[in-house]
Amino acid sequence: MSTQNPTEKKYRNWIIILSVVIPVAVAVLFTIKLKDFGLDVEPLTFLPPIYAGINGLTALVLILAVRAIKNGNRATHERLMKTAIGLSVLFLLMYVAYHMTSDSTSYGGEGFIRYVYFFILITHIALSIIIIPLVLFTYVRALAERFDKHKKLARITYPIWLYVAITGVIVYLMISPYYVH
Repeated sequence: MSTQNPTEKKYRNWIIILSVVIPVAVAVLFTIKLKDFGLDVEPLTFLPPIYAGINGLTALVLILAVRAIKNGNRATHERLMKTAIGLSVLFLLMYVAYHMTSDSTSYGGEGFIRYVYFFILITHIALSIIIIPLVLFTYVRALAERFDKHKKLARITYPIWLYVAITGVIVYLMISPYYVH
């Protein structure tokens, strides 16, 4: 017997598809450079600090959204969560645009800090993939007004999403000295 309501069933397959397609598309697009197709596109080297800032703003919005719901302000919580999702989409678009126009930057740190950087980077990337279905299922449970299930999943989704947003900023700050401008 299924415990999903019609709204959850309606979005389930789309969430699964998006949860696979988005990371695969990003990985593929990461390897494609527009210049390889003869397109004379200037590298979008100004984007990394902007999308790092968007990650920081996403973290702040998530914190404010949790405070709003804990204070019983559901309308504000809903607006802030929609904003966080929008910021995440904006980040993703800028991230892909940057990598399609610019060569990847290698981290130049040495010693112990290099291991710290790669630990943060790898966990950031892995959790950024995992967070896609978590955010979407959490959001759909709210749409379906299944607030008990929404709250239960949000307790898992929130710290992971917050970690991804904060570590996005940290990764940028650690690699920014090595960007070629």
